[in-house]
Amino acid sequence: MSNASETVTSLSSETRAGVIGVHGVTKRFPGVIAVNNVSLTFHQGEVHVLLGENGAGKSTLVGILSGLQEPDEGYLSLNGKKIRLASPSASLDAGISTVFQHSMLVPTLTVLENLTLGAPWYERPPRARIAARMEELKREFALSLPLDAIVGELSLGQQQQIEIARALLRDSKVLILDEATSMLTPQGAHELGERMQKLVKSGLAVIFITHKLAEAYRYGNRISVLKQGALAGEMVPDQLKSMSEDQAVDEIVRLMFGREAGAGSTEQRNSTKRDDTVLKLENLSTQGDADVMGIADISLILQAGEIVGVAGIDGNGQKQLAEAMAGQRPLNSGRVELDGEDITSATVAQRRRKGLRYLTDDRLAEGSVAAFPISENTVLKDIGQPPFWVNGLERPQRIAQHARELIARFSVHAPGETTPIGRLSGGNIQKVLLGRELLGEARVVVFNKPTYGLDLKNIDTSRQRISEIAERGLAVLLISTDLDELMALSDRIAVMEGGRIRGIVKNDGSGEALRLRIGRMMAGEEDYKQATA
Repeated sequence: MSNASETVTSLSSETRAGVIGVHGVTKRFPGVIAVNNVSLTFHQGEVHVLLGENGAGKSTLVGILSGLQEPDEGYLSLNGKKIRLASPSASLDAGISTVFQHSMLVPTLTVLENLTLGAPWYERPPRARIAARMEELKREFALSLPLDAIVGELSLGQQQQIEIARALLRDSKVLILDEATSMLTPQGAHELGERMQKLVKSGLAVIFITHKLAEAYRYGNRISVLKQGALAGEMVPDQLKSMSEDQAVDEIVRLMFGREAGAGSTEQRNSTKRDDTVLKLENLSTQGDADVMGIADISLILQAGEIVGVAGIDGNGQKQLAEAMAGQRPLNSGRVELDGEDITSATVAQRRRKGLRYLTDDRLAEGSVAAFPISENTVLKDIGQPPFWVNGLERPQRIAQHARELIARFSVHAPGETTPIGRLSGGNIQKVLLGRELLGEARVVVFNKPTYGLDLKNIDTSRQRISEIAERGLAVLLISTDLDELMALSDRIAVMEGGRIRGIVKNDGSGEALRLRIGRMMAGEEDYKQATA
């Protein structure tokens, strides 16, 4: 299949000049650089695709172009002139319209009323003029909308058409489509792709954000890939024209998931996997909703001494899987076995006592109580249980002694056990939470992004402790968005996409070939079926 870059031939190179420029833009938030010295040019007559994992900086960049945020460094330009977009209205005035992933329409109003939102309140909606313009849009772009229909009663595809129509009625020069196909059927996505091509032929610049690599090739004229806030690479129209879809997807995967130049090699741990099965998951499914992805038909086996990694672009059901295993999220169907015992109906506390432990990725808000001292946080999951409580009475000295022992054993840097845990660094909080989960007879430990936000020293320490846990014969499920981490520690890697396991691969030490195969699966471009054992 040829891609869309071959179809945009009617516009001259002068017409396709850059309309919006991003020049050395950097945006920081507490503890993270969301966009790091990014420079891009968006051209008239092109669909410019922005790709990258969650957290790569796409949403922040869209927010800057939409006037929701301002850069800390760098600047924007419009038709070659420096411009400041200090508010959404300034962005609209500059000719930039954004269709966000989640609809910004008012569902109880009609199509006409939504199209005229933002107009002076004292002016009567110009129905005749809008109706005439909508007839033109119907002929030009296949936008067919009943003006008197209630928006909430329309399909998602029709609601999206309203947002696009609103941009065209404003005579926008740039249209940003943020994850526009994520809620559409395949047919709806195809129709949107054709509509985008009609829009750019009319002279618009379209910025299209998607996670679907095949869509990027089929609908895009230019592709830019963001990684950890920086620009990882760009594929220009002539380059895309010369590539097949498979070649383009391979290059995108390399930019998104490949090792950075000069990063060095990551030594793979020696496997300590044994033959006995510790945990067995059979066809786990949970309910999803508008904000939380459900999981479907997850089956997996963990053996003693084994580390099973879970890869995937963040937000594809990994956290829901961990919570379902821990008993924090109810199952629609499925079965959980621990050492051959059915624990599907067991509570969180019961699973914990039987040896199933879970370390959340949200260390402060979910994993601990920031204002409480370290000592109390070490026993948060054992309230009322001996030896810290006897006959319903708390034993403060026993709790304090336990906390001191944990601080010494796990090298927690803190003035003492009475220090509020919220005053510790992320690495030291992680040490406390790990010590808490390893209390007693642990059998399985589920880690969700255990090294996220840590410095290099604490990352190395955390990875070493995970290896030591497996060496002791425990089974480990390691959820991470860091492929280097998974390939260094895991015996097998399960790849999640869309709430399902896309496939399971053995970590065979094949390096870059394995990385690219996992990357394609993460992006939904390849299945790799293998037995769960």
